[in-house]
Amino acid sequence: MRILLTGATGYIGKRLLPALVSNGNEVICCVRDAKRFNPPKQLNGHIEVVEVDFLKKDTLKNIPDDIDAAYYLIHSMSGSSGKFNELESESAHNFNEAVAGKKIEQVIYLSGIVNEDTLSKHLASRKEVENILSQGNFALTTLRAGIIVGSGSASFEIIRDLVEKLPVMVTPRWLNTRCQPVGITDVILFLSNVLHNKATYNDNYDIGGPDVLTYKEMLLGFAKARKLKRWIFTLPIMTPKLSSYWLFFVTSTSYRLAVTLVDSMKVEVVCSDDRLARLLGIKTISYAESLAKAFSKINQHVVASSWKDSLVSGRISENLSEYIEVPVYGCLQDKRSAKVKDSEKVLDRIWALGGETGWYYGNWLWKLRGFLDKLVGGVGLRRGRTNVNDINAGDSLDFWRVLYANRAEKRLLLFAEMKVPGEAWLEFSIDDGVLYQTATFRPRGLWGRLYWYSISPIHGFVFGGMLRELNNTK
Repeated sequence: MRILLTGATGYIGKRLLPALVSNGNEVICCVRDAKRFNPPKQLNGHIEVVEVDFLKKDTLKNIPDDIDAAYYLIHSMSGSSGKFNELESESAHNFNEAVAGKKIEQVIYLSGIVNEDTLSKHLASRKEVENILSQGNFALTTLRAGIIVGSGSASFEIIRDLVEKLPVMVTPRWLNTRCQPVGITDVILFLSNVLHNKATYNDNYDIGGPDVLTYKEMLLGFAKARKLKRWIFTLPIMTPKLSSYWLFFVTSTSYRLAVTLVDSMKVEVVCSDDRLARLLGIKTISYAESLAKAFSKINQHVVASSWKDSLVSGRISENLSEYIEVPVYGCLQDKRSAKVKDSEKVLDRIWALGGETGWYYGNWLWKLRGFLDKLVGGVGLRRGRTNVNDINAGDSLDFWRVLYANRAEKRLLLFAEMKVPGEAWLEFSIDDGVLYQTATFRPRGLWGRLYWYSISPIHGFVFGGMLRELNNTK
C-alpha cells in the first residue's frame, strides 16, 4: 500500500517510518523542509519525499493522488504563537481539503487521552482536531495516548533531567496527578497494527501501558532504575507560572513547552479501557521495562529520534533553507584558518562537537553562556546532541541548530538558537588541506553591534583556542 506519513521528521514519525517500510508499504513522507529529512539509507527505494506545509495551501498540490491511507502526526503544541490551537485546527481542515479528491481509505491520528470534562488547552486542541478529521471522506482511527516513554521523548528527557540533577525536589502538587505511561515501542506497534484494520475504522481508542502512576511515582521509578536515592516533597503553593519556570530552568525543555506541559499535567490521563490491546493481541510493557529499553538505546548510541531535534525546541520556526545561505552584507565576522596535517582526524573532531564532548576549549565559558541564555529565556546548553557519532541537518547541537552537514564536502554549518541581538552562524570547512572556521553575525541595530564588539575579546580566546584544539590530532 502507499501510505502518506505526515510529521515524518517528528519524534513519532521517524520511528514509525521504518516499521511501515518493513511491513511492505511504500511511504510518501510529508515534510516542511526536505533538507532536514535524513531517513536511513536502507529505506531508499521504498519512500518518496514531498514538501508540504499544511498551513500553506499552495503546497498541498504536492500530495500525490494514489494514496491508500495516511497518518496524521501534526502537532503545534509548542509553537511560538499562543494560538497553537487555531493553527492545529487550520492544519486539520487543510488536510481534509487536500485529500478530499483522492482514493484514501483510512486516516490514523495520534491524539491525547481526553477522559475528563475539563481539559487543558493542549488536550482540548487535540480533541478538536479529532472532531475535524472525523468529517473527512475517509475512515478515521484515533489512538489516544498519555505520557510516551522512550529514549529522546520529551517526557523521558524531562524526567531524566529532574532525577539526575536534583537529589531533593520541592515540587508542585500536580506531581500527585495520575497518568498511564506507554512505551514508544508499544505506540509504534499500535500505530502499525491498526493500518488497514477495518475493525478499527471510525473509532477511537485509549492506549497505555499496564501501570497507572502519579508523576511523583514516575520520578521515583526513574530514580530506582538509575539506582539513585531521591526525596520529593510536594507543596500546594507553586503556581502554574512558577511551576513552568521550575521545569524550564532545571530541564532542557523550552519555556513554551514547559507552560503547555504544566497545564496538561494538572489533568488526569488514564485509559478508559484496553480494548485495542485486546483486539490486536498486544501485551504492553511496564514503565520499568520502557525505561530499560530507553537506557539500552542511549547506551548503544542508537537513539532514533529526539524531541530536541524538532524545531519547536529552538528559535527557528520556518524552513532551515531560509538560513542556509550565510549573508555577507551588513555582517560582522571572525574568520580563522589553519593548515591541517590529517583532514579525516580533524573532521572526526568537528563531527564530535557539542554534547558530552564539549567545544574543546574554554568549555566553562560555553557553559556560562548557556546559563546566561537560560536566564533570559533561551534554550541554554542542555539540549546536547542526539547522536554522538553522526550529525544531520536539522539536529540540535547544544544551543546551535545544524543547517548543513556534509562529511564528503568537509563542511558543517550551524545557526545560533541562543538569545542574541541578531542572527549568528558558525561554519567549519576543510579545503585543500586548510581548516576554515568562520563565525558570522548579522546584528540587529546598534545593540547588536555593541554586543558583538563587547564580546570580541572573548571570541579571540574561545574561537582561537577551539581552532587550535580541532587541529590537535596527536
